Parts: sequence; structure tokens; C-alpha cells
Amino acid sequence: MAAMVLAATRLLRGSGSWGRSRPRFGDPAYRRFSSGGAYPNIPLSSPLPGVPKPVFATVDGQEKFETKVTTLDNGLRVASQNKFGQFCTVGILINSGSRYEAKYLSGIAHFLEKLAFSSTERFDSKDEILLTLEKHGGICDCQTSRDTTMYAVSADSKGLDTVVGLLADVVLHPRLTDEEIEMARMAVQFELEDLNMRPDPEPLLTEMVHEAAYRENTVGLHRFCPAENVRKMDRDVLHAYLRNYYTPDRMVLAGVGVEHAQLVECARKYLLGTCPAWGTGAAVHVDRSVAQYTGGIVKLERDMSNVSLGPTPFPELTHIMIGLESCSFLEGDFIPFAVLNMMMGGGGSFSAGGPGKGMFTRLYLNVLNRHHWMYNATSYHHSYEDTGLLCIHASADPRQVRLGCFPPGPGATGSAGTLVLPLSCRCEKWWKSSRGVCFNGWDCGRGEYICGAGWWRLRHGAASSGLCSVPTPAASQPGQHSPQAGP
Repeated sequence: MAAMVLAATRLLRGSGSWGRSRPRFGDPAYRRFSSGGAYPNIPLSSPLPGVPKPVFATVDGQEKFETKVTTLDNGLRVASQNKFGQFCTVGILINSGSRYEAKYLSGIAHFLEKLAFSSTERFDSKDEILLTLEKHGGICDCQTSRDTTMYAVSADSKGLDTVVGLLADVVLHPRLTDEEIEMARMAVQFELEDLNMRPDPEPLLTEMVHEAAYRENTVGLHRFCPAENVRKMDRDVLHAYLRNYYTPDRMVLAGVGVEHAQLVECARKYLLGTCPAWGTGAAVHVDRSVAQYTGGIVKLERDMSNVSLGPTPFPELTHIMIGLESCSFLEGDFIPFAVLNMMMGGGGSFSAGGPGKGMFTRLYLNVLNRHHWMYNATSYHHSYEDTGLLCIHASADPRQVRLGCFPPGPGATGSAGTLVLPLSCRCEKWWKSSRGVCFNGWDCGRGEYICGAGWWRLRHGAASSGLCSVPTPAASQPGQHSPQAGP
């Protein structure tokens, strides 16, 4: 039996004799190696003869998805991009935020974010709004920033009329009952407590670096409601702010995945000629101040030894964020700064999204991989209508704090060539288009590119900018010195 199995195996392998079998891979004399073949002396910078020339993607200036913009009689702008798919994203973007609160109680925008999608004239409760959206597979969200407030819904395209009507009711006809305002107070109070106790200090550092860079003006005002103003918020205060900033000429109705004519028809139906809950009248207290970069330093000392949820305490770290003035998103250097921020990248010892994300960015290669005591090194870019801020956030042991741990400018600006930034996500497309229309009246396009000349403008512009630094020692030791930076 064993002999029969051996014979069958040799036959399957191609052996024609019962003696010594032939080499399985043939005669070694006929073997060829890739290192000594037909192209021995051609450098890597030259194309191989006989090989077809590759065809690369180019930016020809033609948009596959054209952004259409229509202005209604009341000044409201309607922007849309049609995109194949069953679902759409529609929202109302308003030119309002914490930068416009100089003459009001600080924290109004924060409160309005918590009060969004509550009861209105047509809907008795937030649950009724969610049930209405559920019929079209929709979700809703409201977000506020320093210069923008966004109410958005993603739902089936067949429910566009319902979605636009709901958004108009939420933005223009909120009830703002005493019960809802009290619930918003509790939500804001909880968020403030969580902000001061969470181990990740990034939101607090972002707030502080803006405060240091723009002292008590525009984007340097508090984005989060101060604790002393929580009990002062009421319906009259909110209506006074809404009357001046929630006006049609400061709004954009934007949609992705919808027909433009259909969106304009819905806008005329629900947003034209309607009287808001706070009454009609011309805005008289609109803040048109231009951001003034000052530079400076803000420090905060906190004890993080008792915030751990387990037996292992959090490491005692010092967090520093350094900010340089950049440019607004209306300037030509906005794309170079965005590419620089992407190339700087960075992250922490563990970043959300899986290990290895961003591991070939400049901060990973030149900081995290070379200094084992660095816990975090991340780049951020904040851009607004009239200014911008490029920041680098670093976390390390208090004994290892040093300003010289960041790579110099040429490490990021020495890369010439062309980099293409496509936008593929529907929600990201909606945000980009609507924000561009809100502040500039036009959409800047789907593909943007930057060449080597942009790096030099960016490098010299950032190098001449003032410096603002925000060290935040979590549990500083006696005698610890924090690096100082002036305006």
C-alpha cells in the first residue's frame, strides 16, 4: 500500500521514473534573476524603453459636481450640489457664534446649541421631531463654533420638503420654554464640569490658545459659557441675540444630493416671508469687528491625580499648545496652510481609528519617534473669515518640557510638487460648500492644489507671525519653569 501511494505521488508531481526524480523547478542553468536582466544601466529617473507612459490624474478646473447658488428676495442664499444617491444632507448655516457676543452675555451660542431641535410652533417636543425624521430615515444635529452655527439633517431625498420645513421651524420658531432652558442649563453645567475633569485637554487648550492669541476680541471670546453666566440665561436674553443675528441675509440653506430647483422651491415655501418667533425688524447691534491678533500666554494649573476611573492614576503631564497666526479661509494661502497642517499631522501614543494612523507625518517621524518621553504631538489649523491660527499641541512629563522639541519649518515646507485634496464625503462636501457660500458668496471648488511657491509664502508668513503659547501643567512640581512667549 505504501509503495502504491508513493508511486501515485510521484506521478502527480510529474516524475516519469521510479528512480531519482527530476528537479522540480527545472535546470538551474536556465534560471533568471531580476537584478541582472534586460535593463542593467538605466537610472531610476529615466523611463524604461518599451513601457507605456503612465497617465496621471490632473486638475483641469472643471467641477464634476457644480455648486449652484440662488439668492432669494430676503437675502437668504440657497446652495446645492447634486450627487447620486438615495440620501441627502440639508442644513441651515448661520453667520453667528461666540465671536459676536461682545455686547451680550458670553455663552449664548453654547446655550442655543443645547436648545436646538426642541419644541417649536409645529412640534410639541423633541421626540416628535425625531419621530418625524425617523419616517425618512433621518438624523439631526446642531453645532456651533466661534463664527458659525449649523443646523443639519441627513435623510432620504424623498423627504426633502419635510426636512426643509422642519429646519425652518427649528431655526425661526423655537418655543424656548422655561423647562427647556433649565434642561439646557443642566447640560451646559455638566459639560463645563466634564471639560475640567477629562484627561484629554484638547478642547480646553483650544479655548485657551484663542484667548491668548486674540485678547478679549472676536475669536478670542469664550466659546463655552462661563459658569457665572449659566443662571443668567433666559428667553429675553436669547431673543435679543437671535433678533440681530438670525436674519435671512446671514443664512445659507445648503444641500448635497438634491436638485437645486427643488431646494429653491422649498426655501421659498418655508423661509421666505415668514415671521420668526422673536419678531421682525432690522438688526441694529450687529458686531462687525475684525479680529486683532495680539499674542500672549495663558497658564492653568490642575490636579489630575483624582480623576482616574480605575486604580491606575493618569500620568502627570504638562500640556503645551503653541499658536502662530495664519490666514483666513478667503485668502490664497489657505490651501498651503491646510496642506501644511495635514503634513505635520501627529497624534498620541494611541490615536482613535487604530494604531498607525498618521505615522508618516512630520510630527510622528521627527518628534514622537525620536523622543520616547513625548506622549502627544499634534498639529491643528483653525481658520476664520478674517484670521487663522496654526497650533501645535505637545504633552510630556513636566521634567521634560522644552520648546525645542518641534521640527523646524523646512521639515514641512521643503516638500515641493503638487498635492491634490479631493472631497468625497457628502457631509464634508456640504460643510465646505455652505461655509464658502456663507462667508464668500461662492464655492471654491472640489479639487485644490498647491505648488512649491505656496510653501515659501507660507513659510515666511508664519515665521514672521507673533507667538502665543499655552502651557497647562496638570500637576506641576515646585520650581517648575514654564516657557514664556510674548506678543
